[in-house]
Amino acid sequence: MFELVKAGGIMMGPIILASIVTAAIFLERLWTLQTKRVLPGELTEKVWRWVEQQQIQDKHIAALQQNSPLGKILAAGLTNRYRDRVVIREAIEDTGRHVVHELDRFIGTLGTIASLSPLMGLLGTVLGMIRTFNAITTAGIGNPASLAGGIAEALITTAAGLTVAIPALLAYKYLRGRVQTLVVQMEKEAMKLVEALEAQARQLSAEHGVG
Repeated sequence: MFELVKAGGIMMGPIILASIVTAAIFLERLWTLQTKRVLPGELTEKVWRWVEQQQIQDKHIAALQQNSPLGKILAAGLTNRYRDRVVIREAIEDTGRHVVHELDRFIGTLGTIASLSPLMGLLGTVLGMIRTFNAITTAGIGNPASLAGGIAEALITTAAGLTVAIPALLAYKYLRGRVQTLVVQMEKEAMKLVEALEAQARQLSAEHGVG
């Protein structure tokens, strides 16, 4: 392996670095984007119980904000629970944009690596061919050994660039789809909260009206 890296020339360093960054981002995002971390199963049930029993307190909202991405969105709705539906929705959407930005963190880097890695491989190919032509100029074409280094550099960097780019692109597509799925689920839970708060407001208005 070391001999291959050595034969690949100067561009093998950036390509290997790109592969390490790709693996690190993919593993970190896999851990962060677990459903149980983004959408804790018990969280929504707990919030609905608070709403139904009218037990929402500031400490509950503070705990929600520290709980998970979904918790931050629900906390934004509960903070504005006494305001109009439009205001609640705007608060949830604004918080949602920040949450999505956090979920998307580093994923764009994978797309950049997927685009740059073949170009780095191509640059290595060009450098290898330049080296080959220099060898031809110096020693002629009668000495294959003098040409082998440049040809090897050209082929190895091309293969290395594609080897990094393909997994990076697959990881990028997968994580993008994962984020979109989680966002849709969070939107559904947030809309349920808005409807629950609105129903509670109507109920309170009716009770006060009867009183």
